[in-house]
Amino acid sequence: MLTIRRSEERGVAEHGWLSSRHTFSFADYHDPRHMGVGPLRVINEDRVQPGKGFGAHGHRDMEIISYVLDGELAHQDSMGTGSVIRHGDVQRMSAGSGVRHSEFNHSETDPVHFLQIWIMPDVAGVQPSYEQKYFDSESKRGRLRLIASADGRDGSARIHQDASVYASLLEQGDRPLVHEPAPGRLVYVHVARGGLSVNGVKLSAGDAATIDDGSQVVLSDAERAEVLLFDLPV
Repeated sequence: MLTIRRSEERGVAEHGWLSSRHTFSFADYHDPRHMGVGPLRVINEDRVQPGKGFGAHGHRDMEIISYVLDGELAHQDSMGTGSVIRHGDVQRMSAGSGVRHSEFNHSETDPVHFLQIWIMPDVAGVQPSYEQKYFDSESKRGRLRLIASADGRDGSARIHQDASVYASLLEQGDRPLVHEPAPGRLVYVHVARGGLSVNGVKLSAGDAATIDDGSQVVLSDAERAEVLLFDLPV
């Protein structure tokens, strides 16, 4: 079955320095109908004003992926990691037994626009760890590029969950992309920008679709789309 989640249905948080849209229940936004899909627990679309950000705060037992769409995001954590991520970078932090980190817009003049994704791990209390990978646009153009997986295959970031995360850049006229999930798997498609059709249903930026019957997923009719596809256990 195909279930659509429209952008305008998401939770809204406006804090002046931060404008955020919550696909699933998060912070002050709570909707028992939208608590996640399988182990996928959070997709927050955040826009942070220049020089602003999230001060040091703690996490435990969560796989946290940051995916920058525009701008630069600076990261520091209690493991001693400091980095700046840009479009094409995928940052993975396994919070495990506990970690503190901060995230700030690295620019004093331009906003940063990024997705923060939380996936619940399949094991608790692991040693916290950090990983950053770069995937250039050509590697995602017209194909589903694996960016995170349980085994780190194909150069993807390694997460502690039986999930595979793919990214794609699709243009008008590109051939349809087909993803064939294994029996009993869930697929979640999130349109980060642009538009495309998922199994014949048109989606725009911020929209998403859940496919929970194990059927193939067809991405077509793209209009300068950037999309993330999650292949998940039930």
